[in-house]
Amino acid sequence: MNIVFRVDSSSQIGAGHLMRCITLADELKGKKHQITFVCRELTGNLTALINYPVLMLPKNDDFQSEDVYLSLLGVTQIQDAAQTIKVIPKNVDILIVDNYALDKTWHKQLRLHVKKIMVIDDLANKQFDCDVLLNQNLGSQKKDYQDKVPNDCELLLGCDYALLRPEFSQLRRQALEKRKNTKEIKNILVSMGGSDKNNVTYEVLQQLDGDFNVVVVLGEASQHKEIIKDYAKDENIEIIVAAENMADLMLNADLAIGAGGSTSWERCCLGLPTLLYVTSENQKEVAKSLEQLGAVIIIKNLKDDLQSITDCLIHWRSVSEKAQAICDGMGVKRVKVK
Repeated sequence: MNIVFRVDSSSQIGAGHLMRCITLADELKGKKHQITFVCRELTGNLTALINYPVLMLPKNDDFQSEDVYLSLLGVTQIQDAAQTIKVIPKNVDILIVDNYALDKTWHKQLRLHVKKIMVIDDLANKQFDCDVLLNQNLGSQKKDYQDKVPNDCELLLGCDYALLRPEFSQLRRQALEKRKNTKEIKNILVSMGGSDKNNVTYEVLQQLDGDFNVVVVLGEASQHKEIIKDYAKDENIEIIVAAENMADLMLNADLAIGAGGSTSWERCCLGLPTLLYVTSENQKEVAKSLEQLGAVIIIKNLKDDLQSITDCLIHWRSVSEKAQAICDGMGVKRVKVK
């Protein structure tokens, strides 16, 4: 089949949407489907990571909107739809859309040009005109999409459909065995998302006390790489930019300090206990659900909550066990396109 992804990345949007689409694309390519990406040329975009044909939509620096997601998109939905229609191949079997700014208004414009539309969503806050909708987040339910999707829309909901790269499921057994034998926290992994526009990473590092081996992962789009590298020179801190071995880094870590984005499911898959800091509004519900299950410990005040990591994780083993029960890493193989 001919499958097109419509997804963006930028220093403001981050990398999460793009990375999960690439993961799904890789799985679909393995089933002999033809893959194309359509992306807007936004500041700090990560389209260089895409190993498929990429059709670029033009940037519009003059666009302004009170809607935060349209502002990130850079154009109106109608403009984006018209530009997408202009560049997509003929005979598109499935259009996969992962963008918070695009809803029913956009979908209806594309209906005449594609056979099916699949939406990847996290928020359940809009009307969608799609044939398939995937929300990989913990606690997502059918009632969240009642009267928001067509009656015949297929819903793929929950962490069973989390779009993780295959190395996570491959390392899961080894990681869970390692957690059973962990006696103390020695290795800490700090990862605040692909862009970390507010430089939370720097604040975290300044508050870390103790004799730990600290590894920091920064996204290629990070605007704060140099200040963090400079700080790390005199500390026991390793800086990795655009890590290609995230599963291995999580395997080797005893504790993660991280944001509440899609990497939450990667940490859960490998049973990695996490001190979680919410870096954006759309992470709050996921963080709340994980906390209610005892699968993470929420950091609300960096200065106060990071003073004693050992004290924070009296329930370290329980957190690991609750986390690993949430996601097995096989979600991408459960997504069937037809």
